[in-house]
Amino acid sequence: MSKKILIVDDEPNIVMSLEFLMKKEGFEVATATDGEQALAQVAAFSPDLLLLDVMMPKKSGFEVCEALRADPAQGGLLIVMLTAKGRETEVAKGLAIGADAYVTKPFSTKDLVARVRQMLGLA
Repeated sequence: MSKKILIVDDEPNIVMSLEFLMKKEGFEVATATDGEQALAQVAAFSPDLLLLDVMMPKKSGFEVCEALRADPAQGGLLIVMLTAKGRETEVAKGLAIGADAYVTKPFSTKDLVARVRQMLGLA
């Protein structure tokens, strides 16, 4: 059974390119464009891993991460924060609230795929 990835970003070009990339790698993919949609998709799609933008409408990636980490049913969900906010304070905050990894934009798609595969135990 293929692993499921939820891509959450309010930038359509990023969503499209990540969706194409992850499907090409054989993952089942769903997308969301804001924080509230992300939480609904997690419940409906049950992803193994979440690629989560920080700066989004309705709920930020930080708020989504906190909500998911507060839900015992989502304990096994891996969260990778993707953001242009790469200052040490943002990275520290993302990791402190429960993100498993923090990737700053722009990022190498090859490195991102390798990171995702490694986190899902496929590397």
